[in-house]
Amino acid sequence: MADYPNETDCITLIGMASAGKSTLGKILAHQLGWVFIDTDHLIEGQYGTNLQAVTDSMTKEEFLDVECAVICALRAKRCVIATGGSVVYREKAMEHLRSLGPICHLDVSLPKIIKRIGEKPDRGLAIAPGQTIEDLYNERAALYKKYAEISVQCDNKTPEQCVTALLAALECSHEKEK
Repeated sequence: MADYPNETDCITLIGMASAGKSTLGKILAHQLGWVFIDTDHLIEGQYGTNLQAVTDSMTKEEFLDVECAVICALRAKRCVIATGGSVVYREKAMEHLRSLGPICHLDVSLPKIIKRIGEKPDRGLAIAPGQTIEDLYNERAALYKKYAEISVQCDNKTPEQCVTALLAALECSHEKEK
């Protein structure tokens, strides 16, 4: 990549739980020589327990407020940030992330998300009582679209192919801005 991403930027990854934000974020950060931050891990560190225990201990709205506070406290450069899938529910959090650099949506189909979540059901999903994964997916789809500057389709691609597509989309987006 030529001169992009900017050395003062962060790249934020958004998407559903199990979309691959942490996996791809680590690869992307390594390729760029940047730091990787997983905001779910920051929340775990703040509470001293796993994310599932944190989400179980509060209502969905309480958790979203905690997540927003953690996001808004971030002060970073040259970082790839993997967020929780629910970050898009708080506009203040999204505005802060946008101030740090481009926001990229990892788009994964509902069947793949359901399969992946089923393989790791204790992942700490911010979901309301009675709400299904499909409800959550459909509810968040418009929010991901609203906030993402870039969206990369990640079905049927290896993590490395997804990162290559993400870097190409970032470069293309940057060229359009010039």
